[in-house]
Amino acid sequence: MAQDAHEILELLKFELKFVEDGGYGRSPRTPWRPPYIFEDSPSCPNLGDPARPHPCSKCLLMKFVPNESQNENFPCRFIPLNEKGETIDCFYRCGTQLEMEEALAGWLHSQITRIEQRLATPAGPLPQECDELSKLAET
Repeated sequence: MAQDAHEILELLKFELKFVEDGGYGRSPRTPWRPPYIFEDSPSCPNLGDPARPHPCSKCLLMKFVPNESQNENFPCRFIPLNEKGETIDCFYRCGTQLEMEEALAGWLHSQITRIEQRLATPAGPLPQECDELSKLAET
């Protein structure tokens, strides 16, 4: 389970760097639409494939999707990004790209810090902490 936490940590760090480096700017592949957060990231197993052959259930980000949203067509859009529970889907409907990217960067920073602190304990995460790492989005 600790390996899973390390994989999640690396994914979140990659996403943070992607956001900070402007990775969600206009895409030359799809200049007619704004980018889709997570879906237009190189970390998405279905990037660039409209057939979406890889089930979202296999994506590490699913650990952050609330149970009630896991069957959505794009479950990563329903990850709560802040204490108000605003999601990427909320920002698509009522926010700006800048607001969404700022909320995303804040969420990524907080999740990275939380996981690093848990992994820094001398014995590593305890089994119950591993379970908690799997449910980070719920807190």
